[in-house]
Amino acid sequence: MDTHVLVVGAGPTGLALGVDLARRGVGALVVERERGLFPGSRGKGIQPRTMEVFHDLGVVDAIHAAGGTYPVSMVWRDGEPAGEHRMFDAPSPTEDSPYDTPWMVPQWRTQEILRDRLEELGGKVAFGREVTALEQDGDGVRARLASGEVVRARYAVAADGGRSAVRRHLGVGMTGEALDPGPSLVADVRVRGLGREHWHFFPGGGAETDGLALCPLAGTEDFQLVVRFPEGTVVDLSPDGVRRVVAERTHLSAGDVTEVRWASDFRPRAALADRFRAGRVFLAGDAAHVHSPAGGQGLNTSVQDAYNLGWKLGAVLLDGAPDTLLDSYEEERRPVAAAMLGLSTGVHRGEVRRGGATRQLGLGYRDSSLTAETRPAPDGTLRAGDRAPDGTVAGTRLFDAFRGPHWTLLALGVPVPDGVPAPVRVVRGPAHGAYGTGLFLVRPDGYVGWAGPGPDGPAGHLARFGVR
Repeated sequence: MDTHVLVVGAGPTGLALGVDLARRGVGALVVERERGLFPGSRGKGIQPRTMEVFHDLGVVDAIHAAGGTYPVSMVWRDGEPAGEHRMFDAPSPTEDSPYDTPWMVPQWRTQEILRDRLEELGGKVAFGREVTALEQDGDGVRARLASGEVVRARYAVAADGGRSAVRRHLGVGMTGEALDPGPSLVADVRVRGLGREHWHFFPGGGAETDGLALCPLAGTEDFQLVVRFPEGTVVDLSPDGVRRVVAERTHLSAGDVTEVRWASDFRPRAALADRFRAGRVFLAGDAAHVHSPAGGQGLNTSVQDAYNLGWKLGAVLLDGAPDTLLDSYEEERRPVAAAMLGLSTGVHRGEVRRGGATRQLGLGYRDSSLTAETRPAPDGTLRAGDRAPDGTVAGTRLFDAFRGPHWTLLALGVPVPDGVPAPVRVVRGPAHGAYGTGLFLVRPDGYVGWAGPGPDGPAGHLARFGVR
């Protein structure tokens, strides 16, 4: 089996990358060790920046339809409701940030939506394919599967989770720390006797390991159960074990848990891979960084890894950009992952409140080698390297103009320069509140890559990426 890109792992990272490559016409094969998609709800929070990514990938409507907003928390004591608590301050949507709040969708449903989109674009997932050996040379990657099949690809991406087999094959280390001495349980259950308008917290005796939480999963009849245990506990994942801990830590009886649909245990940790690139193989998602689930940063950082890498692979494989462009993946994404690890760890420890930073709209690449700010005194606060905001220019919605695998040039209050390459979409109009005046070249992943005052255009900058 020969392909341009081998993607190992069909979680949110691998599927998002598969979608992005498929819409660019890049041949890619997504392989998954398991026989089907991940069945649980674990990564249920989708942050506003990831919603913008999903808008571009063509799945935001399906994600919206499948989920809902987070409910207000209710704290219970001695079987009685003791008061509500808001886990984060709800902002108001604005023209430049239309996706304003985290959106709850169980991870299994997000993956189904991404898989369906991949298939719609002509791609597929090969299930039951475990990578057992990986070799590479100057021309490509050769992966052997447990089935005996061999896959040859120009590049490979490890999106196979925190225990990544590909990362181990590469010998790439991972540095981190355990965040709790004891294990945690997460399960999807059906419960009677609790309303679905609240996220229910049962603090127990006051110790962190005494508590339990039940969150109604938007778009389903299920609740996500999360329980922390003391160090040395062996977590009973059987249905009876799950029912027992609910009965011990809440006013509900074991029989009130009418169904246990999925259960898993884990030890919260924060860890970062020492490298994100090893030759022709890239690490993405949990294979590159492992987060506490607190704050909902893991899945979102992972999807954005894929979004950053996809257009660069396309530029190298299809447009003739140099292979060195792919070095910018680690340059740009590893610092972001490190920052998000610090943020999620702070939320886990109660040191940081969920808010503006966890929405990930402020992330950017101002210091990247791919970024060029040519204005001597930038007008306003937006600079090259920042996320490109939404808005309307001369009747065109910008997020719709950005949607697709192309670059976009905004000419705001200045003429469109001569010599703009044909693949670049041009939007012209008056100065805009979020951007000010000038020329703004928006990368395929929705960040301003180049900004200038006009009239000279960014043709030389685009040539670095094979856009002529």
